[in-house]
Amino acid sequence: MKTVDLRSDTVTRPSEAMRRVMAAAEVGDDVYGEDPTVNRLEAMAAELLGKEKAIFVPSGTMSNLTALLSHCGRGDEYIAGQDAHIYRWEGGGGAIFGGIQPQPLDFEEDGTLDLDRVRRAVKPADHHHAVTRLLCLENTQGGRVLPLSYLDDASRVAKELGLAMHLDGARIFNAAVYLGVPVREVARHFDSVSVCLSKGLGAPVGSVLCGSAELINRAHRWRKVAGGGMRQAGILAAAGIHALQHNVERLADDHENAELLSSGLSHIEELMVSQARTNILFVTPPAGSAPALREALAAEGILIGGGDMIRLVTHLDVERADVERTVAVFKRFFAGKGK
Repeated sequence: MKTVDLRSDTVTRPSEAMRRVMAAAEVGDDVYGEDPTVNRLEAMAAELLGKEKAIFVPSGTMSNLTALLSHCGRGDEYIAGQDAHIYRWEGGGGAIFGGIQPQPLDFEEDGTLDLDRVRRAVKPADHHHAVTRLLCLENTQGGRVLPLSYLDDASRVAKELGLAMHLDGARIFNAAVYLGVPVREVARHFDSVSVCLSKGLGAPVGSVLCGSAELINRAHRWRKVAGGGMRQAGILAAAGIHALQHNVERLADDHENAELLSSGLSHIEELMVSQARTNILFVTPPAGSAPALREALAAEGILIGGGDMIRLVTHLDVERADVERTVAVFKRFFAGKGK
């Protein structure tokens, strides 16, 4: 029986085609800048996002960390969402490595940061305060796509306030596919953009940080300091190239499957189900029932995440039939609870 893993879009396995290009990749020592496949991936990513340069790093966490360290100095500050990955889920790396202070703000219902609140959060020029340097946004945010008009407004406000802008664009290609625009149209507002290759795009490892040549040169040093210098990394970069060439347009299938899953589960009276947000939705079962639900689904080969509000994520290893099977198992579980 096939396992249907809905915990995250990071759980995908490389396809046979991806494995073949990895095995055949031309490699060199990337710390010397001599891995041709890494160089090709970085040039491709920079071109796609409309930036001067890119750097390949092992993870999205390191991509965001090198961005923070490249934008900010010790005692500087960045503004981010209270539940933003860069603030909440990355171990406080900016503070540990760079002495950089976060200023978290609550997200709005649509995943944006209220720009008036951003204005008020920027510290005055006073020796008592940290120096606010950077505004960090997230797209998608919990699967929600930031409107292009909002990005225009955020960019204008950031310029007025003298702030650089960084995008945690782990799923920026989901956003671009959802909006029906080239990814550079989403990226153009930002001084730096982090892109995860190992989420919906299906590569086994890696992210790219894209930005100006000056910023990426700084990021190279911080990648080394953080332990991210890799040697014959072309084997991994080849997977990223394949992902960018073959797995972008098909993200629309993940969005469609998430909508199908949301629609199917919404007919279960006991569940609170969110509308699908690109490839992500959230379900909340009755209080105290989540552990039993999780166990029952696992027994049927369906894996879901933890917590009382459960995130479900579709990806390239989840097909329409898997969604229909998942809905059926949910229905059986709650029908049995009513007997």
